[in-house]
Amino acid sequence: MSDLNRGIMKFKNADKPIVVVTSAVLVLGSIVFLIVWALQSAYTL
Repeated sequence: MSDLNRGIMKFKNADKPIVVVTSAVLVLGSIVFLIVWALQSAYTL
């Protein structure tokens, strides 16, 4: 059993590369979106 099956991703095949990549893209995309939105709100870009 992989360590990825033990955290918040407690479902079968949570350690599949496509699941890991998809969740990483969602998290990083959200962070980038929030940074860009904050910069546009603070400064006139």
